[in-house]
Parts: sequence; C-alpha cells; structure tokens
Amino acid sequence: MTNTLHRYGDAESFYDDYLIFATPSSGRNDLDSVPKLKAFLEMALPFKPVNIGDPVHGGALRPSRHLNTLANWKRDMTPDFRAVIDGINEPASVVAIFDNQAAAEGFLKAVVEADLGLSVNVSTSIEGAEECCRFAGIARHSVGYSLGFEGSTEKLPNTQLLKLTTMCGHGMISASLAKKMIDWVKEGRRSPDQAVTYMARFCSCGVFNPVRAKRILEAARKKME
Repeated sequence: MTNTLHRYGDAESFYDDYLIFATPSSGRNDLDSVPKLKAFLEMALPFKPVNIGDPVHGGALRPSRHLNTLANWKRDMTPDFRAVIDGINEPASVVAIFDNQAAAEGFLKAVVEADLGLSVNVSTSIEGAEECCRFAGIARHSVGYSLGFEGSTEKLPNTQLLKLTTMCGHGMISASLAKKMIDWVKEGRRSPDQAVTYMARFCSCGVFNPVRAKRILEAARKKME
C-alpha cells in the first residue's frame, strides 16, 4: 500500500508515471537494510529516473534553509541523485520514478535479479504495473486501488490542480501553489521547467514526477492559447 495510489487521473494519464519502491520490514530485515536501499537506487540510475527519493530526506530536488524564496528561480535545476543516495542513513522506503514503461520494466527486472530481500511496490496504472511484472518474469503479489474522492466533491480544486497536488504523497504541494504556477506559466512569467522545479522541492517524500507535471502545465498553457 502506498499513498501514491491517490495520484489523480485516469489510467491513460499515467503513461509517463511509473514509481518503483523498495521497503524493508520493521523488525524483520530493517537493521541491515540501508546498504540494500542504497544499492536499489544505484541500480535505478542507468535507467535514467526522473526523480528518486526517500520520505526522510526528500527527493532529488530539495529546499534549502540558506536561501530565500527569490533564489528558487535562479538555482540549479539539475536533480541531485547522488545527494539522495548518500543521504540515506536509516531504514525507510525509497523510490525511483520513471517517465516511460521501458525504463520501469528494465529496472524492475534488474531488481528481481538482484534479489535484495526487500518488498517492492510498483505504482502506476493497473495495466502498466501488470506489464512491468510480466517483463520482469514475476506475478504480482497483490493490488491496491484508490476509491477516489467522496463527499462534497464540488469543493475540490479543478482536475489540473488535483493532478499536480496529488503527486506529493504527503500533500505538501498546496492547491494555491499549483494554481499560481499554472497562472504564471500561462502568463509567461515562468517556464514550465522553473514551475515544476519549484513545486518539486515541496514534496517531502520524493515521489513528485517533474516530467508528468511539466506535461500538465504545458496542457494548461495550450488551452489558454
């Protein structure tokens, strides 16, 4: 089970969104798991992930205590994968995010062959996850579904905002921030790359997909034109 199940969108909207987690089991195999978690993420790098992370320290794009808000627009926008891997110092779930199925399949197969002894979770559309498992030569153990939103759904943000805000598993990207980024991109005040990088730094768990977010922003801008 993972909070990334609540990413908003239909199955087709996740064609560029594949998340693969590795998680130790508390009290069973967590004491010696840190080297294995590091190895898991190291194995992901050749498959060119768009983000990696852990919920303790965050993803490859992080905030800084030493910079003010204005500095965000001039900062290096290159994801720092090495900082994520080197920073893992305690048992936790780690994740690698890919923007295409071929990369996700290749990585999952490598993970199966490595047999690290960790629980592995694939989060994407059901069909996409099934195809990744078949490619890796395994059968899925279980499946989890998100039942969506219930209640006064008319009070929810619009679909564009939900697609952006639900890409942080802990809800650290606010609807107001996402709306501001969409508006600024439409107005030409910020590029999609800048807006995506700014939002990604608020995601404390590192599961934000900058490629999918950029696509959503581009779609919003084109509807304006």
